[in-house]
Amino acid sequence: MPAMTTRRTKSSRTQAARKSGTKKTRTAADARGRATKRVYYFGASKTEGRIDQKMLLGGKGANLADMTSIGLPVPPGFTITTETCAEYSRGGNRLPSGLMDEVRRNITLLERELGKKFGDRRNPLLVSVRSGAAVSMPGMMDTVLNLGLTDEVVAGLAATTGNPRFAYDAYRRLINMFGDVVMGVDHHHFEHAFNAIKSRYGVKEDTAVPEDGLKELCIAYQSVYRQHVGEPFPQDPLRQLEQAVQAVFRSWNGERAVAYRRINEIKGLVGTAVNVQAMAYGNMGEDSGTGVAFTRDPSTGENVFYGEFLVNAQGEDVVAGIRTPRPISEMEAWNATVWKQLLAVRKKLERHYRDMQDIEFTVERGRLFMLQTRTGKRNGVASVRTAVEMVRERLIDERTALKRIPAGDLVQLLLPCFSEQDKRGAEVLTRGIAASPGAASGTLAFSASEAVERTNAGESVLLIRRETSPEDVAGMHKAVGILTSTGGKTSHAAVVAVGWGKCCVVGAGDLSIDADAGTVTIHGRTFGRSDTLSIDGSTGEVIVGALPRTVPQSISGDFAQVMKWSQKYATMGVRANADTPADARRAREFGAIGIGLCRTEHMFFEADRIQAVRQMILSERLSDRETALARLLPFQRADFVGIFTAMEGLPVTVRLLDPPLHEFVPHEEAAQQSLADAAGVTLADVQRRVAQLHEANPMLGHRGCRLAVTYPEILVMQVRAIVEAAADCHADGVDARPEIMIPLVGTRRELAILRELTERTVTEVLAQRNLRKLQIPIGTMIEIPRAAVTADEIAEVAEFFSFGTNDLTQMTFGFSRDDIGSFMPAYLEKGIVEKDPFQSIDVHGVGSLVSMACAKGRAKRAKLKLGVCGEHGGDPASIRFFQKCGLDYVSCSPFRVPVARLSAAQAALG
Repeated sequence: MPAMTTRRTKSSRTQAARKSGTKKTRTAADARGRATKRVYYFGASKTEGRIDQKMLLGGKGANLADMTSIGLPVPPGFTITTETCAEYSRGGNRLPSGLMDEVRRNITLLERELGKKFGDRRNPLLVSVRSGAAVSMPGMMDTVLNLGLTDEVVAGLAATTGNPRFAYDAYRRLINMFGDVVMGVDHHHFEHAFNAIKSRYGVKEDTAVPEDGLKELCIAYQSVYRQHVGEPFPQDPLRQLEQAVQAVFRSWNGERAVAYRRINEIKGLVGTAVNVQAMAYGNMGEDSGTGVAFTRDPSTGENVFYGEFLVNAQGEDVVAGIRTPRPISEMEAWNATVWKQLLAVRKKLERHYRDMQDIEFTVERGRLFMLQTRTGKRNGVASVRTAVEMVRERLIDERTALKRIPAGDLVQLLLPCFSEQDKRGAEVLTRGIAASPGAASGTLAFSASEAVERTNAGESVLLIRRETSPEDVAGMHKAVGILTSTGGKTSHAAVVAVGWGKCCVVGAGDLSIDADAGTVTIHGRTFGRSDTLSIDGSTGEVIVGALPRTVPQSISGDFAQVMKWSQKYATMGVRANADTPADARRAREFGAIGIGLCRTEHMFFEADRIQAVRQMILSERLSDRETALARLLPFQRADFVGIFTAMEGLPVTVRLLDPPLHEFVPHEEAAQQSLADAAGVTLADVQRRVAQLHEANPMLGHRGCRLAVTYPEILVMQVRAIVEAAADCHADGVDARPEIMIPLVGTRRELAILRELTERTVTEVLAQRNLRKLQIPIGTMIEIPRAAVTADEIAEVAEFFSFGTNDLTQMTFGFSRDDIGSFMPAYLEKGIVEKDPFQSIDVHGVGSLVSMACAKGRAKRAKLKLGVCGEHGGDPASIRFFQKCGLDYVSCSPFRVPVARLSAAQAALG
């Protein structure tokens, strides 16, 4: 979290829970007497919610109602709406008046349907309390199970079921969860008490603790609760329920939920719903269990049932990664009847929702219950494969398939990996479970806060944990990869990493982690914070040291099919920003229809030409500068020949020199002396010239077209190199299509002067080569606000506009993109800006200038070609905006080209 964020401590959560547990407030809506339905029931007797009410009931609540409606075995319950959460927040974190009366009425409906009674010791009704926002946020908010148990009820439950071990196991879980989630007692206090009990009975596994041990544990947990809360564990089930509802509502604005929404750019939601559901018990013995599954593999998209289950356990055991579960494929051997039922549910859900589903289930004494379904989170690889295969299976059409794939996730299909050659000779320490593909190397961090701090300081770190929890989300996001010693493919670490496309290995049981000491020991070898390890998210391997990584170079198979569909439906083209033949070839392989930005200054820094550039800058006489530029000309020409050849038949927009000259001169005395010796001048001469070039604000200084105005010989050399390269290509049968772009124009007169010089140079070169006229369009970058405002005038002397949105954003906001790190986190946290404007276009400000320039430009020149060449050209949200502006193309880095192609299709489809 940003430095300005106030962290809410466990003790403050405890105090808030105590205060809000007994107070109610009347909201303005209540005062007006508005009859607001806040609770929706689902069950055999009636189902009030619908699948299209996700904004009101949350995704989980709407899906529970829908599953009930289609006849699946869902434990009945009710959902408290997201609007009630908003009322709670507006009312000072107090439940709206009348809510608990409505809750009690729905509890009565549950009691009637199940023949049980809430708080009854003979036949008790127990419930779970879970959150559920409209957008799935796995593990981001709080859950309480077995609610309704008290000292009296647990004794009755033990007698009624004839299974005391089950009853006291359920009770100890409730005290732990309620203490942690509702009252803010750190889980580790409970864990310490549990470890003491296990040590006393000489067992390691939770399931091995005997009945008497669990009874002792419940007493120990109540002591922990009383010590940290200051009052006994509540013995009134309705009070438990009221406080649990408040805890879920509080969690909506908790640090981890806010961080998750910020990282995943989830906006526009008013709050979370609360789902209260009758318990199904997976911890009643060896004929009971619980599991989490996906109808398809979320890492690969393969059409196989994928998941894990635990025998004699409750759901939190699976997702928390505390015990390493069994693969779902082993369920048939455990209970063939339940396995067959689960396969039928899998098929029914996919056909009903026409998408991959993430399901949670419990088996109580051999009876299957479905606790949840939601659209399954998946990585980019799985998104592509699932979409393509569902089209083949006639579940969805091409348009739906394209809209369903998160465009930004396509980058994951081009993720670096460790090839067999990369790993040749590498020392594999151990293997865990391959949870999320990719390849990562980094020094070791042992806590989320440490990962954030060290990453912000410039390190690449691997986050190593026994298991992760929602509190770790900020560090998980910052780390280059995640490695855990426990958990499976549906653990918190795995699910979150898959959703982000973050490399992750879980369940590496050979790891012995000492987080306090900052060490991990693997087979007797100890590694600390300064050591480097590598993890392979595709194989689960943990490897000593850093390894080279291989980057995929081509698009094939299902990925190629998605790109083919994108080409079919997109109306806006995608070019690439590329400065070398290698980048140009890669861009073309990824489907770019041209180069939208070729930055000539990048070529100047090569070792074989930087001295000539510097000597040109040192020269005070025009003739000396022209001599130095003549030495540069062959290099520039050869560069352009390579790029034009790589992009044969496609346009290449070459931007003339843009940065200020001071960027090319040395600033260290040793390098200055070397330049002086090469140029035949004194060190003092070099230092004087460097001082002359210094500017207080180079971004707004002597750069771009201003250089060409004052040093026209630079423009002449570059234009000559472009035209000669095009002529050489044509002579060799290569269809070169250069376009010349003049940067940083702010007035019509600037561009008119430089256009005339450019055209004259083109004519001279063609005459010298005895060539017919080449078609070389001349245009400009729109990156100064004044250029956007006067775009109609500038269009008179420009054949195309390319929006340089990086500089346009800087100059519109008055932000320096190199210096925003000191305040942008606070701006995002406080909602001053919704997104970093350098990552996604500021639609209302910068976007208004773009829209204005498009309209004014085309009003003057109807066939004016419009594009964008800032990195916004690879941002899906920005591309949707550019589609509305009527741009002809966007241009981005080569590896963002597939993202932009899919985004362009999605923007066209609406």
